[in-house]
Amino acid sequence: MDRLKGKVAMVVGAGSIGPGWGNGKATAVTFARHGAQVFCVDRNRDAAQETVGIIEREGGRATAFTADVARGEEIVTMVRACLATYGRIDVLDNNVGIAETGSVVDFEEAEWDRVFAVNLKSAYLAMKHVVPVMISQGGGSIINISSVASIRHIGISYVSYGASKAAMNQMTRTSAVEFAPQHVRVNAILPGLMKTPMVEHSAGLAAGYANGDVEEMWKKRDAQVPMGH
Repeated sequence: MDRLKGKVAMVVGAGSIGPGWGNGKATAVTFARHGAQVFCVDRNRDAAQETVGIIEREGGRATAFTADVARGEEIVTMVRACLATYGRIDVLDNNVGIAETGSVVDFEEAEWDRVFAVNLKSAYLAMKHVVPVMISQGGGSIINISSVASIRHIGISYVSYGASKAAMNQMTRTSAVEFAPQHVRVNAILPGLMKTPMVEHSAGLAAGYANGDVEEMWKKRDAQVPMGH
């Protein structure tokens, strides 16, 4: 379990908005279990600290950092803080995201901009400031967490989420080609209908699936998956 021994992993969105395992929280803990020192970034300080606590109780090393990653100046501070703490950044995991329901007819312009700022701009800003660090080190790995909603309709309308994640896919493709010669790998992961606290706490998703009934929403989402879960 030492695949990442000696590496520093920055997980952006490392907290969870409720009990259980969100993608970022699970990723941060998994990185630590494979030997990485983890810089856990989240807008919610307590959520980031909870993830750090899990890692430390298992004998790993991690640091919590609070930032609104849709803001450029906070991204700069975040990167500087990680370098001051660990001296390098080998892995960047862009995991933040919000899902607001609505079609192109329903969405207000300000809400559209907010979704794109959180889901896409945050990843762009993190890459903007981390890629040069990785190049100077001789390489690194960037993982952008996209969604199956970026490539198909999933049964309910949340066009801003799918569109922002589709843009992330293309940003990932072009960046992967551009920075490969400098040994910086850029990949995207497209999770499907996962049972996470973010989904559970999204009133719009529960309303879209099952008139606000969270348990019924899980059943309907499960039914969309060939294996039934």
